[in-house]
Amino acid sequence: MKVAVSACLLGENCKYSGGSNRCERLLEQLARHPEIEVVPVCPEVAGGLPTPRPPAEMVDGHVVNNQGVSVDAAYRRGVAHEMGRLRAAIDAGDLAGAVLQSRSPSCGVHQVYDGTFQGVLVPGRGLFADALSKAGVQLFDVADL
Repeated sequence: MKVAVSACLLGENCKYSGGSNRCERLLEQLARHPEIEVVPVCPEVAGGLPTPRPPAEMVDGHVVNNQGVSVDAAYRRGVAHEMGRLRAAIDAGDLAGAVLQSRSPSCGVHQVYDGTFQGVLVPGRGLFADALSKAGVQLFDVADL
């Protein structure tokens, strides 16, 4: 059984700020289940974005950074890449779910930032979370663990 996990939650320094969102609670839970194969995913890096990079938010369904530059193509390229990596497991029913970073324009499960760069959250999913959901993958927001 496989579970896709946002790489930043596993401690990989791929977050926009150059750090990670390492989640000890998640790592402890995964360690208790050695039968689970963890598949680290990071659509931003897979799409060719550097680390660190300017923060980005969703604006009318498109991803734009805080300098007003569209990074939507890179985000969508990364989503396509990561979905391609997961496709065989999804098709075979081997991907039990995905644990994703909250509020991200890629991975947000319940909410994303509204594009004003003022910390305002709105209901919605990031691009990668949306693609996984449409493929029938069960999503888990790390904040819900």
